[in-house]
Amino acid sequence: MPYGVKLKGLGGNDMKEFAFLPKTRDAIIASAEAKDVDGEFIINQKAKALHPDYQALTVREIIDHVDAKTYILGNEDGSPVAYFKAGQYLSLQFIIDNSIITRPYSISSSPQWSLLGKYAVTIRRNPGGFAADKIIDTLRTGDKVIASAPEGSFFYDPIRDGKSVIALAGGSGITPFLSMAYAIRDGIEDFNLTIIYGSRDDKSILFKDELKSITNDCAKVKVVHVLSEETRDDCESGFITAELISKYLPSNGTCSIFMCGPEAMYNFVGKEVEKLGIDNKFIRKELQSVTKDVASQPGYPADCKDQVYNVKLIRGNAVYEFSASANEPVLVAIERAGIAAPSRCRCGECGWCRSKLLKGNVFIPEGTDGRRKADKDYGYIHPCASFPVSDIEIEVPGVYTE
Repeated sequence: MPYGVKLKGLGGNDMKEFAFLPKTRDAIIASAEAKDVDGEFIINQKAKALHPDYQALTVREIIDHVDAKTYILGNEDGSPVAYFKAGQYLSLQFIIDNSIITRPYSISSSPQWSLLGKYAVTIRRNPGGFAADKIIDTLRTGDKVIASAPEGSFFYDPIRDGKSVIALAGGSGITPFLSMAYAIRDGIEDFNLTIIYGSRDDKSILFKDELKSITNDCAKVKVVHVLSEETRDDCESGFITAELISKYLPSNGTCSIFMCGPEAMYNFVGKEVEKLGIDNKFIRKELQSVTKDVASQPGYPADCKDQVYNVKLIRGNAVYEFSASANEPVLVAIERAGIAAPSRCRCGECGWCRSKLLKGNVFIPEGTDGRRKADKDYGYIHPCASFPVSDIEIEVPGVYTE
């Protein structure tokens, strides 16, 4: 045998012992004293700490930016929060104007912070939106916030990704890349990161000083600022194009492309990235928000724009009736009605809000239709990415609450 391994055949006694193993086990169980298990298994404690149903956090500090705020969230006693991979997000739950709403925000701090009992998330103003501005105007230090466990797969994986990463960011889309930069600086991650960050002008750059500090301390992180409305000698000008990206590709051409930003950026930069000829498996996109202009999507029934429909919602034994705009996802209408509904990614990907459409019709943009084939066949939808195009009846699951 190779490696000097010798195999011993099974003898009669071995077979006899194996055959009577169930009876031996049953006899041991029957002879044991019947009593309640005291305490919790350590493995269950560890699993709950890493993957909690929810986390009850406190706003410990607020940092002001131009048109944005960073919230330091954590446990009051400083105990560790659930660990995360740089690039993941938290789904935060708020009560605003009697509405229970959730919003996903990328974690902008180093994973090292979770061991110190805190996260950082950054929220940028969104004029005309339902949540961001209200959160910024009302959330104060000391307020309580319910958070999910860290979610999402937008993180570096050495098995899947190239040794070098070109990160394309726009606006507040810098946050997951800031976390990755911190992780590399802190020795938690090991890859080369070049961030190409598009902003309107120098004043609108989020985390400019923090990014500069990281690049000064860590040679593996490089930041290229691209300004669309200002010209500076230390920045690129215009937009993030294939030509500009090509200037910063590694010499061997092997890299992963990560993208995070607003819808307009995805629409433009996504087409530019295609010109580079990089294999699709190396192109990664952070959760792409559901479109704010659903009427412009291919296949949308034009006569439904601006219409208002009736919704009948069933959750357990409770039944609710309210109206919903055809211009907004069903989930937003549910939140406006003050009804708690499950939600995490809000982009049709994770399936946390998976619900049964009992009657009526919805429109689901192809780019954010993350349903499984079986769900499509049996009438399940993701309300976060579904727009009503008729009166509808829907059954939604319950939610985790404190």
